[in-house]
Formats: sequence, C-alpha cells, structure tokens
Amino acid sequence: MEWRRSRTARRVSLRIDPRGGAVVVTLPPRAGRTAGMALLMDHANWVSERLAALPGAVPFVDGALVPLHGTDHRIRHLPQARGGAWVENGEILVSGEAAFLPRRVADFFRAEARRRMAALVAAKAAAAQVEPRRVAVKDTRSRWGSCAANHNLAFSWRLVMSPPFVQDYVVAHEVAHLRHMSHRPRFWALVAELTPHTVEAMEWLRTHGPRLLRVG
Repeated sequence: MEWRRSRTARRVSLRIDPRGGAVVVTLPPRAGRTAGMALLMDHANWVSERLAALPGAVPFVDGALVPLHGTDHRIRHLPQARGGAWVENGEILVSGEAAFLPRRVADFFRAEARRRMAALVAAKAAAAQVEPRRVAVKDTRSRWGSCAANHNLAFSWRLVMSPPFVQDYVVAHEVAHLRHMSHRPRFWALVAELTPHTVEAMEWLRTHGPRLLRVG
C-alpha cells in the first residue's frame, strides 16, 4: 500500500495502481492515516476484487512474451552477440550480459516509441494544420498521452505495445488538443477527421490497457 499527500485533494481517496499492483491512498492536507485506513476497510471487498483482477506482472527477462505493436514477441538473450536489442523473426533479441537485459529491452521499447509517436504526430499535425512544440515519451501511470498548454505533447512509451490502430487514435486525440483544449463537440469532430479508430481504440484500452502497465 502507498500513502500520498496532496495539497489539492479535498477528500480521502483510494485507487489501484495497475503498474505496481498496489493500493494508493491519497490524503488531503489535514487528514490523517486513520481516515485512510477507515476508507480502505469500508472498501475492502472492492480492493480485493480489483487486485485479484490485475494481469500478472511480465518482467523483461529471457523467455518472456511481451507485446510490440499489438503482437507478442519472445525476448531471447544472446550473450555473445552485439548490438543492444533488436527485432528479428518475431523475437526481441538482446545482446550482452544478462544483468543488462532489462535495461536494454526497456531502452529498445522507449526508442521504438519515440520513433513511432514522432512519425504519427508529424502526419496528424500536418493533416490538422497545427504544430506541436515538442514530442516526448514518458513512463506515465494514468495517461496514454497528454497535451500541455504550451503545445508540448507527451506519450507513454507503453503505447508502442498496443496495436497500430490504438496508437493512431491516441496520437490523433492529443494532436486535436493542439487546436481544441476542451472535449467539446468540435474537438471530437477533429478527432474523427484524423482517425477512424476512436471507438474501437477506446474499448481496446479499457480492456487491455492494464496489461500494458504490468509489463517491464
């Protein structure tokens, strides 16, 4: 269980962190842990059900099956090879010492995410006639993508594990925010112009998104 203090929180709240598989209790400035424990006990069944429903964790280790662009790939360690990590015949091949394997696989995914997101943003931005200031890849826990007021775009590197149509929608959504920061009808109209995958992508993320947060 994780305790967090928030200056902006108005009440005690709890949620499940799918990435870490833990319960997160958020406390407003003047609330004590007693209030948090009371809320936790009142929702014990809900917490137990949510934790039990989480997909199993999939670490970056030799032999693990991990998704890339919606297709599962087997991680295979090649200790005598050189070149870092790369894809070949449905496998993610990783060279060097075993101790460096997790970091090299993570670096590979981040690099692939940066390449993929940058290409998609460029295409969608041109279609929408907008210009992002910066495109970044992060390891976020609650958002697949975001658009800041200064026109910086950010995406979760885990998005590269999802199918291409999901990536297409998330990028279109954030690029549309470069013109419309709200979620009013004109925003959704622009999203529809930029991608035909809104409904199916949102459903995919609701169903399969938690699995991506358990990888790595």
